[in-house]
Amino acid sequence: MLQSLYIQNYALIEQLDITLEKGFSVITGETGAGKSIILGAIGLLLGQRADVKSIRTGASKCVIEAHFEIANYEMKDFFEKNELEYDEECILRREVSASGKSRAFINDTPASLSLMKELGERLIDVHSQHQNLLLNKEDFQLNVLDVLAHNEPLVTTYQQLYRQWKECLQALEKLKAQAEQDRSDEDYLRFQLEQLQDAALKEGEQEELEQEAELLSHAEEIKEGLYKAGQLLDGDGVNMLASLKDCLNTTASLQKVFAPATELSERLESLYIEMKDIANELTDKAEEVEFNPERLQEVNERLNLIYTLQQKHRVSTLSELLALQEEYATRLQAITSFDDEIERLQQQCDTIYNKVKAESIRLTDTRKASARVIEQQMVERLSVLGMPNVRFLVEMGVRKEPGVRGMDSVNFLFSANKNGTLQSISSVASGGEIARVMLSIKALIAGAVKLPTIIFDEIDTGVSGEMADRMADIMQEMGENGRQVISITHLPQIAARGKAHYKVYKQDSETETNSHIRQLTSEERVEEIAHMVSGATLTEAALQNARVLLGKHLE
Repeated sequence: MLQSLYIQNYALIEQLDITLEKGFSVITGETGAGKSIILGAIGLLLGQRADVKSIRTGASKCVIEAHFEIANYEMKDFFEKNELEYDEECILRREVSASGKSRAFINDTPASLSLMKELGERLIDVHSQHQNLLLNKEDFQLNVLDVLAHNEPLVTTYQQLYRQWKECLQALEKLKAQAEQDRSDEDYLRFQLEQLQDAALKEGEQEELEQEAELLSHAEEIKEGLYKAGQLLDGDGVNMLASLKDCLNTTASLQKVFAPATELSERLESLYIEMKDIANELTDKAEEVEFNPERLQEVNERLNLIYTLQQKHRVSTLSELLALQEEYATRLQAITSFDDEIERLQQQCDTIYNKVKAESIRLTDTRKASARVIEQQMVERLSVLGMPNVRFLVEMGVRKEPGVRGMDSVNFLFSANKNGTLQSISSVASGGEIARVMLSIKALIAGAVKLPTIIFDEIDTGVSGEMADRMADIMQEMGENGRQVISITHLPQIAARGKAHYKVYKQDSETETNSHIRQLTSEERVEEIAHMVSGATLTEAALQNARVLLGKHLE
């Protein structure tokens, strides 16, 4: 249950901190006092989109925090599954900054909005007036059937199979499209492959050819340079090796009379040996280099072929050309095996489809049983709510193809009159009738699932007098057995039935308006309900009427 709610800097609320009671409670207040603001703040805790315009003027951020007592609602598995710290008191917090950034926390651990939404929907159900429109939505009607049939495991299994089937169909369609495309492109693919195969490309060939072309293009220059360097070291003119040899002999002759000459002589000898080796290598290299115009032409022609193929296929490396060659070969090979692959995938899809159909039949059977229970209980509940001749039928049909929720189509049919034609609820029900139908459905759902907190936002719209009292009976009944039910109401009959009564009100200062909420005392409840009976003017008759209403509740 929702133990407490804290709101800071949200719309007209500067700071609000309220503790809430278990059982059936009511919230009242004049139109515009801020009840919808409080619901909007709770909506942020349920993962709804944040609007920076909702941040109080002048504030840097708004904060909404709620404490829930969850010890009796078997939620430990949810926390362990999502790697959240479990505690019997669960704290949801949402912060929205003026810059538009939003942060969500579960038990002080940062969490995604989707996770907060998933948890929030298991903690609290907010029924606002627009939810009445759901009555004519097939998804909502199917969900009612499944909730009352306890179908969650069946629905989960079915939807897993359904997703597998749809993914298989998508893969099959993609494969068929690829086969058709490749067959139409077969001649083109074969031509491209043969051209690449005829080129007989080899990995690394381009780099080797480019290096050889560079060498052949500058052969004369290279040969001349090598020859010149060799002559400088050991030629007929300036001979560096001869000079170095003389230097070596001279230092060697000084060894007996000058000790350092020994080391110098050894170093000169090493240098002489190295230079002699270099001179020989220069000569050898110069002899190896030859200008070969025929080979240069061959290399350039080969490179031009590679460059042309790269330009044609819009690639920049020989490796990419080889990869294309392999791709073309693979696609051509696949063309011959497409039929086998398509048949294999078709069989796979058919197998999954049969499982989907089998699981959908199980769903249908449970829903039909659930539908009969709903029909009976809705008639019983609505009869108590002033519709003695009501008829309620769950019409079920079969879809041509499986959908995400099964093979079933469903339509809630309704007639409030004995001779009335059964039609879709939204087509024939008045506002007050829709409110009573929706309350009855919520009561059925509440009896089937352990939802800790339910908030009704003016579900009593269009209802008055005795019917309001009977609706209060249902909400009070729902608030038993540890469940928390909160009704935002304008009706004194319902306000008088709450175990706890909270009032939302506005206060104006010289510069701003603030919304507040507080729990009323017994005397304050009498005055509040009296105002709801008589309006702004508080009469003794209205006060006495309020005491009677409250007294009936306390008896």
